[in-house]
Amino acid sequence: MLIIGISGGSGSGKSTVVHELIQRIPGETITVIPQDSYYWDNGNKTPEEKRSINFDHPDAIEWQLLIAQLGALKNGSSVELPVYSYVTCSRSAETVTIQARKIIIVEGILIFTEPGLRELLDIKVFVDADPDDRLMRIIRRDIEERGRTFDQGLQHYETFVKPMHLQFIEPSKRFADIIIPQGGKNSVAIDILSSRVKLAI
Repeated sequence: MLIIGISGGSGSGKSTVVHELIQRIPGETITVIPQDSYYWDNGNKTPEEKRSINFDHPDAIEWQLLIAQLGALKNGSSVELPVYSYVTCSRSAETVTIQARKIIIVEGILIFTEPGLRELLDIKVFVDADPDDRLMRIIRRDIEERGRTFDQGLQHYETFVKPMHLQFIEPSKRFADIIIPQGGKNSVAIDILSSRVKLAI
Protein backbone atom coordinates (compact mmCIF):
# COMPACT_ATOMS: atom_id res chain seq x y z
CA MET A 1 0.00 0.00 0.00
CA LEU A 2 1.17 3.51 -0.88
CA ILE A 3 -0.22 6.51 1.03
CA ILE A 4 0.11 9.87 -0.71
CA GLY A 5 -0.57 13.22 0.93
CA ILE A 6 -1.54 16.07 -1.39
CA SER A 7 -1.56 19.48 0.25
CA GLY A 8 -1.36 23.14 -0.80
CA GLY A 9 -3.22 26.37 -0.27
CA SER A 10 -6.95 26.72 -0.67
CA GLY A 11 -7.74 27.02 -4.38
CA SER A 12 -4.29 25.81 -5.45
CA GLY A 13 -5.59 22.96 -7.59
CA LYS A 14 -5.19 19.98 -5.24
CA SER A 15 -8.46 18.39 -6.32
CA THR A 16 -7.45 18.78 -9.96
CA VAL A 17 -4.15 17.01 -9.30
CA VAL A 18 -6.04 14.18 -7.58
CA HIS A 19 -8.45 13.96 -10.52
CA GLU A 20 -5.58 13.85 -13.02
CA LEU A 21 -3.85 11.11 -11.05
CA ILE A 22 -7.03 9.04 -11.02
CA GLN A 23 -7.28 9.46 -14.82
CA ARG A 24 -3.78 8.01 -15.22
CA ILE A 25 -4.15 5.12 -12.77
CA PRO A 26 -6.76 2.35 -12.66
CA GLY A 27 -9.54 3.81 -10.49
CA GLU A 28 -10.24 0.60 -8.61
CA THR A 29 -6.77 0.82 -7.05
CA ILE A 30 -7.25 4.28 -5.47
CA THR A 31 -9.06 5.49 -2.35
CA VAL A 32 -9.30 9.25 -1.71
CA ILE A 33 -9.60 10.59 1.84
CA PRO A 34 -10.53 14.32 1.97
CA GLN A 35 -9.34 16.23 5.01
CA ASP A 36 -12.56 18.28 4.81
CA SER A 37 -14.59 15.25 5.92
CA TYR A 38 -13.02 15.55 9.37
CA TYR A 39 -14.05 19.07 10.36
CA TRP A 40 -15.60 19.11 13.81
CA ASP A 41 -19.40 19.08 13.84
CA ASN A 42 -20.56 22.66 14.45
CA GLY A 43 -24.21 22.17 13.51
CA ASN A 44 -25.41 23.34 16.93
CA LYS A 45 -23.85 26.79 16.58
CA THR A 46 -25.81 29.93 15.74
CA PRO A 47 -25.57 31.40 12.21
CA GLU A 48 -23.33 34.16 13.57
CA GLU A 49 -21.05 31.64 15.27
CA LYS A 50 -20.85 29.56 12.09
CA ARG A 51 -19.69 32.58 10.10
CA SER A 52 -16.77 32.97 12.48
CA ILE A 53 -15.53 29.36 12.21
CA ASN A 54 -11.90 29.29 11.10
CA PHE A 55 -11.77 26.34 8.69
CA ASP A 56 -8.14 27.13 7.87
CA HIS A 57 -6.76 26.50 11.38
CA PRO A 58 -5.44 23.03 12.33
CA ASP A 59 -7.69 23.00 15.41
CA ALA A 60 -10.74 22.82 13.10
CA ILE A 61 -9.87 19.21 12.18
CA GLU A 62 -10.50 16.05 14.22
CA TRP A 63 -7.01 14.71 13.54
CA GLN A 64 -7.32 11.77 15.93
CA LEU A 65 -10.20 10.31 13.91
CA LEU A 66 -8.46 10.89 10.58
CA ILE A 67 -5.25 9.24 11.80
CA ALA A 68 -7.16 6.31 13.32
CA GLN A 69 -9.14 5.69 10.13
CA LEU A 70 -6.06 5.99 7.93
CA GLY A 71 -4.31 3.49 10.19
CA ALA A 72 -7.26 1.11 9.86
CA LEU A 73 -7.15 1.37 6.06
CA LYS A 74 -3.41 0.70 6.15
CA ASN A 75 -4.17 -2.49 8.06
CA GLY A 76 -6.68 -3.57 5.44
CA SER A 77 -9.92 -2.64 7.21
CA SER A 78 -12.75 -0.53 5.80
CA VAL A 79 -13.81 2.70 7.56
CA GLU A 80 -16.89 4.92 7.74
CA LEU A 81 -15.91 8.30 6.29
CA PRO A 82 -17.75 11.28 7.84
CA VAL A 83 -19.81 13.49 5.51
CA TYR A 84 -19.42 17.23 6.23
CA SER A 85 -21.50 20.14 4.89
CA TYR A 86 -20.03 23.63 4.66
CA VAL A 87 -23.52 25.04 4.28
CA THR A 88 -24.77 23.70 7.64
CA CYS A 89 -21.30 23.37 9.25
CA SER A 90 -22.31 19.92 10.46
CA ARG A 91 -21.65 16.25 9.86
CA SER A 92 -24.38 14.16 8.34
CA ALA A 93 -25.82 11.22 10.26
CA GLU A 94 -24.86 9.15 7.22
CA THR A 95 -21.32 8.05 6.42
CA VAL A 96 -19.56 6.67 3.35
CA THR A 97 -17.91 3.25 3.51
CA ILE A 98 -14.31 3.44 2.30
CA GLN A 99 -12.41 0.30 1.38
CA ALA A 100 -8.66 -0.22 1.74
CA ARG A 101 -6.92 -0.18 -1.65
CA LYS A 102 -3.37 -0.24 -2.97
CA ILE A 103 -3.20 3.55 -3.29
CA ILE A 104 -4.62 5.92 -0.67
CA ILE A 105 -4.62 9.67 -1.34
CA VAL A 106 -5.14 12.03 1.59
CA GLU A 107 -5.99 15.51 0.32
CA GLY A 108 -6.30 18.78 2.25
CA ILE A 109 -4.80 22.17 3.02
CA LEU A 110 -3.61 21.32 6.54
CA ILE A 111 -2.48 17.70 6.36
CA PHE A 112 1.24 18.50 6.60
CA THR A 113 0.72 20.50 9.82
CA GLU A 114 -0.11 17.37 11.85
CA PRO A 115 2.99 15.31 12.79
CA GLY A 116 1.07 12.10 13.48
CA LEU A 117 -0.50 12.21 10.03
CA ARG A 118 2.76 13.07 8.27
CA GLU A 119 4.30 9.90 9.69
CA LEU A 120 1.72 7.79 7.81
CA LEU A 121 2.39 9.44 4.44
CA ASP A 122 4.80 7.71 2.06
CA ILE A 123 4.85 10.56 -0.45
CA LYS A 124 4.07 14.19 0.41
CA VAL A 125 3.06 16.46 -2.48
CA PHE A 126 2.54 20.23 -2.17
CA VAL A 127 0.52 21.91 -4.93
CA ASP A 128 1.68 25.49 -5.39
CA ALA A 129 -0.19 28.30 -7.17
CA ASP A 130 -0.13 32.06 -7.56
CA PRO A 131 -2.07 33.82 -4.73
CA ASP A 132 -4.20 35.79 -7.20
CA ASP A 133 -5.24 32.61 -9.00
CA ARG A 134 -6.09 30.98 -5.68
CA LEU A 135 -8.17 33.98 -4.59
CA MET A 136 -10.29 33.88 -7.75
CA ARG A 137 -10.94 30.15 -7.34
CA ILE A 138 -11.78 30.56 -3.64
CA ILE A 139 -14.31 33.36 -4.28
CA ARG A 140 -15.97 31.39 -7.08
CA ARG A 141 -16.16 28.24 -4.94
CA ASP A 142 -17.54 30.13 -1.93
CA ILE A 143 -20.35 31.60 -4.02
CA GLU A 144 -21.21 28.42 -5.96
CA GLU A 145 -20.74 25.76 -3.26
CA ARG A 146 -20.81 27.37 0.17
CA GLY A 147 -23.63 29.86 -0.05
CA ARG A 148 -21.56 33.02 0.47
CA THR A 149 -21.97 36.31 -1.35
CA PHE A 150 -19.00 37.91 -3.11
CA ASP A 151 -18.43 40.31 -0.21
CA GLN A 152 -18.69 37.51 2.35
CA GLY A 153 -16.21 35.42 0.38
CA LEU A 154 -13.74 38.29 0.17
CA GLN A 155 -14.09 39.05 3.87
CA HIS A 156 -13.61 35.37 4.72
CA TYR A 157 -10.43 35.31 2.63
CA GLU A 158 -9.02 38.42 4.32
CA THR A 159 -9.99 37.29 7.83
CA PHE A 160 -9.15 33.59 7.73
CA VAL A 161 -7.76 32.15 4.50
CA LYS A 162 -4.83 34.49 3.83
CA PRO A 163 -3.46 34.79 7.39
CA MET A 164 -3.84 31.05 8.07
CA HIS A 165 -2.13 30.26 4.77
CA LEU A 166 0.84 32.37 5.79
CA GLN A 167 0.94 30.99 9.34
CA PHE A 168 0.32 27.29 8.75
CA ILE A 169 0.02 26.12 5.15
CA GLU A 170 2.88 27.87 3.37
CA PRO A 171 5.40 26.84 6.09
CA SER A 172 4.23 23.21 5.79
CA LYS A 173 5.65 23.17 2.26
CA ARG A 174 9.02 22.31 3.77
CA PHE A 175 7.73 18.82 4.59
CA ALA A 176 6.91 18.06 0.95
CA ASP A 177 8.84 15.52 -1.08
CA ILE A 178 7.46 16.96 -4.32
CA ILE A 179 6.25 20.50 -5.11
CA ILE A 180 3.96 20.92 -8.11
CA PRO A 181 3.76 24.52 -9.37
CA GLN A 182 0.75 25.55 -11.51
CA GLY A 183 -1.45 22.87 -9.94
CA GLY A 184 -3.38 20.62 -12.29
CA LYS A 185 -1.98 22.43 -15.33
CA ASN A 186 1.46 20.94 -14.71
CA SER A 187 1.03 17.75 -16.72
CA VAL A 188 4.76 16.96 -16.67
CA ALA A 189 4.88 16.85 -12.85
CA ILE A 190 1.66 14.82 -12.70
CA ASP A 191 3.04 12.34 -15.25
CA ILE A 192 6.18 11.91 -13.14
CA LEU A 193 4.13 11.41 -9.97
CA SER A 194 1.76 8.95 -11.65
CA SER A 195 4.72 6.94 -12.96
CA ARG A 196 6.00 6.60 -9.40
CA VAL A 197 2.56 5.60 -8.14
CA LYS A 198 2.17 2.91 -10.81
CA LEU A 199 5.24 1.17 -9.41
CA ALA A 200 3.26 0.46 -6.23
CA ILE A 201 0.38 -1.23 -8.02
